Amino acid sequence: VLSLCCEACKKVIFHVPSELEAGTLVGRVDLKECLQSAEIISSSDGNFKILEDGSVYTTSAVSLSAEKKTFTILLKDIQEHVQKKIYVSLVEEEKRKTRHARDTVLKRTKRRWGPIPSVMIENSLGPFPLQIQQVQSDTAQNYTIYYSASGPGIDQDPKGLFYIERETGNIFATRAVDREQYPSFQIICFATTPDGYSPEVPLVHTIRIEDDNDNAPYFTQDFFEFSVPENSKPGVLVGKMIAEDRDEPFTLHTKLKYRIVSQDPSLPPAFSLHGDTGVITVSSPQLDREMVSRYNLLVEVRDMAGQPFGLCSTGTAVILIEDTNDNAPSFKQTQYETRVEENRVNVEILRLSVIDLDEPGSPGSGAVYEIIRGNDDRSFEITTDKNTNEGILCVVKGLDYESAKQRILVIAVNNEAPYMLAPHSQQLSQSTSSVTVHILDVDEGPVFKPCHLRIDVKECEEIGTIIGRYLAEDPETGNSEGICYRIPPGQCNWISIDEKSGEVRTVKVLDRDVGEMRRGQCNITVLAIDRNGKTGTGTIQVVIQPGNKNYPRIAKTDYIMCRDRKPICLTAEDGDDSPYSTPFVYRITDRSLASLWKITQHNDNSVYLSPKGDIPFGIYDIPISVIDNGGKAGENHVTVNFCDCVTPTECGMIRAGPAGNVTLGVWAILAMILGSLLLLLILITICGCCGSGVMHRHVTDDCANHNLIISNTEAPGEEVMDHNIIPLQNTSDQGGYGIKTGDQQTFEMVKGRGQTLESVKGGGHQTLGSVKEGGGQAVMDTCRYSYSEWHNFTHPRLGEKVHLCRQDEEQKHSEDYLLSYNYEGKGSLAGSVGCCSDQHEEEALDFLDQLEPKFRTLAETCVKR
Repeated sequence: VLSLCCEACKKVIFHVPSELEAGTLVGRVDLKECLQSAEIISSSDGNFKILEDGSVYTTSAVSLSAEKKTFTILLKDIQEHVQKKIYVSLVEEEKRKTRHARDTVLKRTKRRWGPIPSVMIENSLGPFPLQIQQVQSDTAQNYTIYYSASGPGIDQDPKGLFYIERETGNIFATRAVDREQYPSFQIICFATTPDGYSPEVPLVHTIRIEDDNDNAPYFTQDFFEFSVPENSKPGVLVGKMIAEDRDEPFTLHTKLKYRIVSQDPSLPPAFSLHGDTGVITVSSPQLDREMVSRYNLLVEVRDMAGQPFGLCSTGTAVILIEDTNDNAPSFKQTQYETRVEENRVNVEILRLSVIDLDEPGSPGSGAVYEIIRGNDDRSFEITTDKNTNEGILCVVKGLDYESAKQRILVIAVNNEAPYMLAPHSQQLSQSTSSVTVHILDVDEGPVFKPCHLRIDVKECEEIGTIIGRYLAEDPETGNSEGICYRIPPGQCNWISIDEKSGEVRTVKVLDRDVGEMRRGQCNITVLAIDRNGKTGTGTIQVVIQPGNKNYPRIAKTDYIMCRDRKPICLTAEDGDDSPYSTPFVYRITDRSLASLWKITQHNDNSVYLSPKGDIPFGIYDIPISVIDNGGKAGENHVTVNFCDCVTPTECGMIRAGPAGNVTLGVWAILAMILGSLLLLLILITICGCCGSGVMHRHVTDDCANHNLIISNTEAPGEEVMDHNIIPLQNTSDQGGYGIKTGDQQTFEMVKGRGQTLESVKGGGHQTLGSVKEGGGQAVMDTCRYSYSEWHNFTHPRLGEKVHLCRQDEEQKHSEDYLLSYNYEGKGSLAGSVGCCSDQHEEEALDFLDQLEPKFRTLAETCVKR
């Protein structure tokens, strides 16, 4: 915990108006009198702030309603652990008695408290102290005023440079000032009464230091380095020398002038210097790097606009002359001779040297050699050695002594960069040199002529067909006597070569669709051996030429055409390559069908097939011949089902052709026999599981389409057991299964494979079949279904029927179909309203007697009266 020793230092009273605005100077307190080094200065009243010089200002509007206001200034020195307090009292000015001899206060306009800025000459010689200004307050006529000041040069660095007399307000300088270090000072002047009251606002006074030409100009670099291409025209910019002066800008002390003092080498003068900007330009058109590659300029800069009494300094400019290609290379020798053995390749035979006056290593001196004569067969090649700039002559193709015993070459040399000539100079000439190459004779092996032979073979040629002949010659004798031929192993075995005659034959059928022959070509190396055992090699390139071996065929032959008679696009395929494939020619070979149908060209391999006019609906088998570009014709049969439909799906698939054209395989026949046996076994099993000797009429799933449905009866109400199936309610106490005696119609479920719900008429449990046959045999209770069995049987079948009802002819969902509704709770305990009616006559079948004649037959088939 930091504990500070706090004690009251002094009390200060300020006489101020009763109303103080924000930012008003109240007065000034001498803080150093209480504490020399106060690190923290604070006020106990937030309406006042204290500056470091002791000035007290208001932070907001203050009203002295109690005629007196006090607050405390707290000073803290944390390092010395000292704390001081200054008590400040504010008293209204009107109630304060005058403490001085004057009884009358004169109000005058302030004229002397704001003097113009002071000026002090830089490096002044004195005498010191030197008075530079006086500040006075007009309130000195009414008060005893003491003057003080603070700021740079007084109590801030450079301390002690200025001071102000307390009684007079005269400002003095104690020593000379350097303007480059301190161009001006801003000090704050105070006017206070002996009791600390400040009748004047602190005055900010500026002391400007007037410049003296005490600094010579200097260049920003020790030396400047520039470059300019040789042969540059006069006026070309070389560079700019920059100098600075620390004296006051925009005065004669900083107005600089440049001039060239000397040039090395001195003659001829090559450059000029702009006096005001320091820009160096070319003045001579004869800058030649080969003569002078570097210039040194001594440049002087002087202030005071170059007047003799101005200060000056010098700098150096180094100007390098850049090389341009203004000199052509030339050979050191104009003739060369060399030797080389015949058949030698990629061997260096000669080096050529050149002289170039341009700068070594630059594009202007880099040599580029070229053989301009004697190398028509391109047996020679010349390159440049980048290290030595020499030309390297090499043999890249074997030379033949028997053809020529020597070769004479003419070689020229140029530079990499284009020539840049000086003004009014002559055109440069190209240097050339001749090289004589002597060829030495060497005993060599046989040589194939040509060394690479191409043999074209038609596809699918017979084995042993002679496809060519490949011979080699002895260079010494010029004939093929005593040379035998051989094909080394490990190559594609398409051909063979006769050892004596050099005839080339096929050893297999060359088919581009088989194995390695898909590439269509093969390179085979052949050896030629003379009597001395020397060998030569040659290459045979066997190229398989495509043949017309495939018939064009139509890819798809079965189509359905609806009544809109949209043309059918027929596309043919051919396994051959060009020129034995497209374009195809289509023709209808049957004359009668050609009168009904027409073919329209689409592109090279497709046509459109369409009827010529109105033709009857039916299935048409149209024979069409397709001829490829090689003349090979393929017969095709296109089957078109011209159907009275809107979409092809309405007509289904095209039926198969005559039975005589269909051949079944062994596996197909066996599958048919096994399927028939399996179907027979299933039927026997179904019949054996029936278990009952009574024959019942089976009602199919679509019986609603063949039976008369009674819909105007109101039988007793039913209890809904499921949202899809409505079971019958037991209406008797006899323990029956949905049976009601009398003439009412009842329904029952009869067990038996494949049997469904049947209608019973009469007083006993008789099926419709038994009634029709006149029998009155009742059905046993063991043959009836329970509700769950009936639900399991009927639910999937009804669902299938409803699903089919939802679709239209195009297998799309229809808008009007049977909707399923959710279960809505149990039925009412009151039962069905059907029990309220005793009109059983409504369920009788007497209405059948009033049917129209066309319905009587239907009624007789449904109900036996």
